[in-house]
Amino acid sequence: MDIVVFGAGSLGSLIGGLLSKTHEVTLVGRQPHVDRINASGLAITGLRSERVKPRAQTDLEGIEADLALVTVKSYDTEAAARALATASIDTVCSLQNGLGNEEILADTLDCPIIAGTATYGADLTTPGTVSMTGEGAITIGLFRGGDRELLESIETAFDTAGVGVEVSHEINITLWEKLVVNAAINPVTALARCRNGSLVNDPLASIAEQAAIEAVSVAQQSGIDLDEEVSIETVFEVAQVTADNRSSMLQDVLASRRTEIDAINGTVVDRAGTVPVPVNETLAGLLVGWEREHGIR
Repeated sequence: MDIVVFGAGSLGSLIGGLLSKTHEVTLVGRQPHVDRINASGLAITGLRSERVKPRAQTDLEGIEADLALVTVKSYDTEAAARALATASIDTVCSLQNGLGNEEILADTLDCPIIAGTATYGADLTTPGTVSMTGEGAITIGLFRGGDRELLESIETAFDTAGVGVEVSHEINITLWEKLVVNAAINPVTALARCRNGSLVNDPLASIAEQAAIEAVSVAQQSGIDLDEEVSIETVFEVAQVTADNRSSMLQDVLASRRTEIDAINGTVVDRAGTVPVPVNETLAGLLVGWEREHGIR
């Protein structure tokens, strides 16, 4: 399968690198990461240790692919959609954080749109090197267009490269489940400058739990059948399993980059309606204020 990964940062580089062992993969990213990959391949470190050789470039010039994986930050989704519209792509799959990315892609692109989540831990440590900090899986489901055979073909292609994929027929629930976990873990670790494992103890545990409870309430109001107790258990299970990981939002803060707070806690606030969400409002406000102070918003 010909696969292009649009947004070859931490997650995109890891997933694309793993897939390149058995598929033709092109990573679309930034310099100097792209040049380093073209010169000496992509080094995968951490839980796996190998060097792979996907193609890499900074744009979509000349790209024809069976599948495009979108792994850009949520605030770059509109630009990604416009860029993908200039290439010859059969199917587009979002593996991004937050909600609403698939709608943006569908508004611009005519091909089938697949919604997905990825739970791999990844950290782009240096140009040309990505560390796998946590084993994970990918869940995909139809968003617009496509059929069961399309999902199965993607599942088979990923499985041949050792990348686990689960097909979901309730992908909206899966997206909200991930949003709840991200809303609880990402901003708290980013603001406290701590790794995920620190959330299992108070006072951070209480803050994370309340953020999750609010997010679940908003999901339920939106017609998504989430169980509050199960969701809270999942948050702390993820925090324990990924105890040594730096969340993607913490990585952004440490690198003085804009975060995805709008697509995560901001989404909880925007969709709250009559549900009170003071913790999510506070977490979102603090991160937005930090971004403005540092001139990155």
